Amino acid sequence: MHSLPKGANAPLPPGPVSVRVTAAAPVDISALLVAATGKVRSDADFVFYNQPTAPGVRYDPAGVDVDPAAVEDAIDKVVVTASLDGRGPTTFGALGGLRMDVAVGGTPVADFTPDGLGPETALLCVEIYRRGAQWKVRAVGQGYANGLGGIATDYGITVDDEPAPVEQAPPTPQAPSVVNLDKGKVSLAKRQTVSLVKTGAPPLRRVAMGLGWDPARGGRSIDLDASAVVIGSRGKKTDSVWFMSKSAFKGALEHSGDNLTGDGDGDDETIQVDLAKLPDDAQAIVFVVNSFQGQKFTEVSRAYCRLVDLDTRAELVRFELTDSEPHTGVIMCVLRRAGAAWTMTAIGEFHDGKTVRAMYGPAEALLRDLG
Repeated sequence: MHSLPKGANAPLPPGPVSVRVTAAAPVDISALLVAATGKVRSDADFVFYNQPTAPGVRYDPAGVDVDPAAVEDAIDKVVVTASLDGRGPTTFGALGGLRMDVAVGGTPVADFTPDGLGPETALLCVEIYRRGAQWKVRAVGQGYANGLGGIATDYGITVDDEPAPVEQAPPTPQAPSVVNLDKGKVSLAKRQTVSLVKTGAPPLRRVAMGLGWDPARGGRSIDLDASAVVIGSRGKKTDSVWFMSKSAFKGALEHSGDNLTGDGDGDDETIQVDLAKLPDDAQAIVFVVNSFQGQKFTEVSRAYCRLVDLDTRAELVRFELTDSEPHTGVIMCVLRRAGAAWTMTAIGEFHDGKTVRAMYGPAEALLRDLG
């Protein structure tokens, strides 16, 4: 049996899968049936006590049962969630005794005990997902401080009994709504901005921008390259990091290296940024992705970027690209100075260009457009 750390995965043998969640106080269990877009197709893909079944998935008060053979082909993964029901502690950090057990055909296969939880009131527990013909389990342990509504917004669910979190209010391109990190992880829509500050906390110092993608189902391997373009105070590119030039500003920016296929779990390429070491003239960092072999983004599935605090390993901000266009480059997001702090804006704007050099002009134009 596998005891999984956060983020790890394990293969599942054939057969019906049961996920059971235990804790020191009662929690509400639910499941999301997630398509290749990273979203549910409709509210019918939300399984919980008032809607206990979907094809291949059944709610149980103690967890979720999944029959992989009966899950529809359009579903890529089943995400098991837990939320506090008001009868015990008010946060997962205070809950205690939290554990997930996964069995196949009654035989234990894996367990997962999340750690590092604090003010979260809802939690992504584990994912039961497919990789080709193989089904696997991934330990997630990602918490949300804004309850089930935060999870719902991320995955496209309508939850009638919880208000939409403030960070999800639709922005306008001319005057995007700006929120901060006080309520926990933020999920951005296009042209939405978050201030990377949390009341009472010191400024962020070291962060990582993780970028990930998969080949579209049935597609060939995708050789995409993540890069970062630094824009100076005059609105011009001053430096960049990419797979052939992995470091800039004496290590203030560091690139993880090239991923040639897009296969595998988690971030495909990562760019670390030591914000405190950047020169004062570095006013913005534009994160872009290019198709080195000329494949179009219509051949790509589930492209995303996420900002992680390297000091706490907490995911702070996520942006998922929910559409695609037949181009070879995309600007995913931008970090910008805002006085002593920084902001992150989701972009999702497509361009043509097989390498980062083709993105210098669009990156400069973006900063002029954002003002």
